[in-house]
Amino acid sequence: MIKLIKSTFHREAETRRALAEFVLRADMLSMGEQCRTFEQAFALRQGRRHAVFVGNGSVANLLLVQALLNEGRLRRGDRVGFSALTWPTNVMPLLQLGLEPVPVDCALDTLNVSPDTLEPCVAGLRALFLTNVLGFCDDLPALRVMCEDHGVLLLEDNCEALGSRTAGTQLGNFSLASTFSFFVGHHLSTVEGGMVCTDDDELHERLVVSRAHGWDRDLPPERRARLRAEAGVDDFHARYTFHDLASNFRPTELNGFIGNRQLRHWDEIVETRAAHFARFSQAMAGNADFHPYDLSHMDLVSNFAMPVVCRTPELAGKYRAEFEAAGVEIRPVVAGDITRQPFYRRHVRDAPACPVAGLVHGNGFYFGNNPDLTGDETAVLCELLGG
Repeated sequence: MIKLIKSTFHREAETRRALAEFVLRADMLSMGEQCRTFEQAFALRQGRRHAVFVGNGSVANLLLVQALLNEGRLRRGDRVGFSALTWPTNVMPLLQLGLEPVPVDCALDTLNVSPDTLEPCVAGLRALFLTNVLGFCDDLPALRVMCEDHGVLLLEDNCEALGSRTAGTQLGNFSLASTFSFFVGHHLSTVEGGMVCTDDDELHERLVVSRAHGWDRDLPPERRARLRAEAGVDDFHARYTFHDLASNFRPTELNGFIGNRQLRHWDEIVETRAAHFARFSQAMAGNADFHPYDLSHMDLVSNFAMPVVCRTPELAGKYRAEFEAAGVEIRPVVAGDITRQPFYRRHVRDAPACPVAGLVHGNGFYFGNNPDLTGDETAVLCELLGG
């Protein structure tokens, strides 16, 4: 079988041996120096000022929304747009934290929110939580300008798009803050793990406080002193003083250690996925059974899975059967149209229709794109795509 996930880590054998040795010699396995080193290195590699490491990509989304509420940039009841074609934990935090979710449909040629799909609803939004779906994007510079013109906070869920670039900039760097996932199926694996990146100093402080119970102990000394003075607490009581709404989203030193090892392979991972994507795109290009993509505005596309959207439900059934018969593990395109998911219908009434996301939901699927694909496996996938 050509699996969605072929390994736990890139260069698995050497990573497992190094992890075993680390566990044997480490004094502490809860969040510490390895995690701080990973944060600093990831921020530098991504090109953001700050990075806050957490237990997984889903809680990265939840933490970001909570921190913005704590900061007052979002308020309960605010309308927040989100990509209708996405993963559920991109929208679940909006519901959990008392915001009003507004689905924004995607463009068929990019599978992402576009200026045209955003324009009808942007004026009523306080924020847009944009998902860079499967390594793709639409016109992000134009979306950023549109949000700025309307006073809309732009956030990016970049869990599926590490390393992809447009307009000379890595995805995840067009917004106030962006989130990343290090689940085993994604670009960099720490088994479970996530990151929130931002250039905003105040938001970074709120993220650090809200990641661990609401206490200040992970802040630099000068920021700790300021918070303690504002709260009127001495150093003894400050150990158990909680400054804002929070949870415990901390990772472990095991996650941090693995992250530091995997960062060494960033370029290899991204470039190999991008090369596979180029081959898959070429194989699809002559097949009229599929809706074509227009990603000519992108400098590089690196995704962890390759989406396919068929022109009819009958063709979708045909190709799904052919891929599965060839031993290829396939899945729906992300979670499809989120407004069709049971949790969304249960908690949101009168959701507007998202016809393109609905089409992708019914006629789409994806298969894995990872650096461990062999030449023979890639050839099989290209043959299937060519029809």
